[in-house]
Amino acid sequence: MNKATPHPFAPLFEPLAIGPVTAKNRFYQVPHCTGLGHANPKAEVALRATKAEGGWGVVCTQEVEIHPSSDISPALEGRMWDDDDIPMHAAMTDAVHEHGALAGIELVHNGQHCANLGTRIPPIAPAHRPVDSYYPVQARAMNKTDIRNMRQWYVDAAIRSRQAGYDIVYVYAGHNMATLMHFLLPRYNDRVDEYGGSISNRVRLLQETLCDVRDAVGEHCAIAMRLAVDELLGKGGLQAEDEGREIVSMLADIPDLWDVNISGWDNDSATARFEPDEGYQEKYTSFVKQLVNKPVVGVGRFTSPTTMVSQINRGVLDFIGAARPSIADPFLPNKILANDIEAIRECIGCNICVSSDNVVSPIRCTQNPTMGEEWRRGWHPERTVKSQRTEQTLVVGAGPAGLECAHQLAKQGYPVMLAEAGLDVGGRLLNECRLPGLASYRRVRDYRAQQLSAMGNVELLLDNRLIAQDIIDTDFAHVFIATGSQWRRDGMGRAHPLGINIDKAALPVFTPDDIFAGSELPKHVLVYDDDHYYMGGVLAESLVAKGHTVTLVTPANCVSAWTEHTLEQHKIQARLLHLGVKVIVSQALRSANSNTALLNCVYSNTPTSINTDAIIMVTSRSPLDNLYTQSSQLAEANPGQFKTLINIGDSLSPSTVAAAVYAGHLAARALEDNTSKEHLFFRREMSQSPA
Repeated sequence: MNKATPHPFAPLFEPLAIGPVTAKNRFYQVPHCTGLGHANPKAEVALRATKAEGGWGVVCTQEVEIHPSSDISPALEGRMWDDDDIPMHAAMTDAVHEHGALAGIELVHNGQHCANLGTRIPPIAPAHRPVDSYYPVQARAMNKTDIRNMRQWYVDAAIRSRQAGYDIVYVYAGHNMATLMHFLLPRYNDRVDEYGGSISNRVRLLQETLCDVRDAVGEHCAIAMRLAVDELLGKGGLQAEDEGREIVSMLADIPDLWDVNISGWDNDSATARFEPDEGYQEKYTSFVKQLVNKPVVGVGRFTSPTTMVSQINRGVLDFIGAARPSIADPFLPNKILANDIEAIRECIGCNICVSSDNVVSPIRCTQNPTMGEEWRRGWHPERTVKSQRTEQTLVVGAGPAGLECAHQLAKQGYPVMLAEAGLDVGGRLLNECRLPGLASYRRVRDYRAQQLSAMGNVELLLDNRLIAQDIIDTDFAHVFIATGSQWRRDGMGRAHPLGINIDKAALPVFTPDDIFAGSELPKHVLVYDDDHYYMGGVLAESLVAKGHTVTLVTPANCVSAWTEHTLEQHKIQARLLHLGVKVIVSQALRSANSNTALLNCVYSNTPTSINTDAIIMVTSRSPLDNLYTQSSQLAEANPGQFKTLINIGDSLSPSTVAAAVYAGHLAARALEDNTSKEHLFFRREMSQSPA
């Protein structure tokens, strides 16, 4: 860019002081979990270092436990329990500093949010309360000694954080996950001493802790306050216009930085299905800048630089905070700096990243298949090994797996032909993005389609349905088949491994694919959901919008049960009930005949029935692998025909969009990974041998 021409997004690249340290720009990766934590320090370091390399001015950890009484096992977060934890944190800060970014650490005591399953220490809380999970453990009320001890634990952890090289030290009172927040909330804090009752009393411990940490390390480290200012519970919880404002006013000048959001985590990290707009938290958090004279950072799934600049110019935020957008594209700041906006992998707000933490597995991302693989596989989100070969490659199918495979192959320098039977690229994404709340899923397609269109070594063939003989007759060295999957009509799924006996002549059976194809449905329909992700619920919502009367039946105990991990299950069920969908849980579909579906309770096996005019099966999918199977058979008769002939994505194993994208990326990378005959292997972090 011409130096005489002002950068179109210049405010985003202005340095800003945070207490005794200065951030090089306004891009701030707020604390977020990774599913790696203290058990995978090398992977954690590589992940955070990649973001620093990508231009983030501040890169923070996930929550870091300050003491064994804050053990959130089995979740893998950070730990700063004692001096033995310092070296792994120092490795992270060194890696972040190498790229000119500040390193921040979010110190937390979880209190009643954890059961201390690893340490087996009785949890502590403001008052006697059961722990948040359904684990049969109860937290005990903290006495004055406990309070003094916790203040000292914060000081000790802050000092260790400074020794580890952190520039910003957090005191965390957010997401209803921290003892310091629990003290603020009357529903948890019914104490009658100086730490309970009035708002000034309930704020006391938070204020003392902030001052303690500031006195201990504030000369060298910036002190950050992360606070949830609204719980979206109305008068039943903390509200921005009430006590949220009071708390900020009382503590305004103590921290060097205010990191403000909403609570709980399902609101702060709301999916695009329920919060489709960027900056959706502004209406709750914008008041903070009016009350404090310190920098403020906030989040809102920001991906547009225009929106980011608006936040700064309008005085809403000083720093553009991001967790999920920094996962989808660690190089988002550098791409904005280069004014290469089309190259940004925009977050789709699906929360597959969040689900990883909830199921205690390494982080993953639908848009960015390299996320979490920076150390394990040595993958970089922007760079790849350039092939010295010019062998022709063919990718059949331009769904999520095929698009990503073709894109990665082209980046490696291979000549790529991408053949698609349809009239457009995107596969399942073209249908799913038309469902309520899933418009952002099209970003997965759009990013890859745009990138491929700009590459000179890619040839796209639309409306081109290949057969096995077509593939055999070509001279391609490497063939990747990504022909997708289709929804099953026979009801085979988790509850029915052999399918369901349906008299289809008497009661019509449809699948999601039929609905996508525009099939006419009768007025009254039953959606049978044995898939348990988003499809059953979102189809029911879509059908109601079209005027149908809908009953949703599931053998699970709730609607879309797996979405508990993506923080949207209760929102899905609440929306369906609000829309008038009749929800029947814990019931398996046994059989059906004319206008009647026969059910049985999954616990008692008690039969029941429900009238309906049609059934929509959302149970499982069959891979469309005929092309691969037939090509393999022909290839066996022609030894040496291909160097590579593999099946990838849903046509191998139907799964999430994230899994399909990852499969396409892995298959392409494997062509240049000759270190192992089995490319599925990756590096593991091994525990040290005992002394």
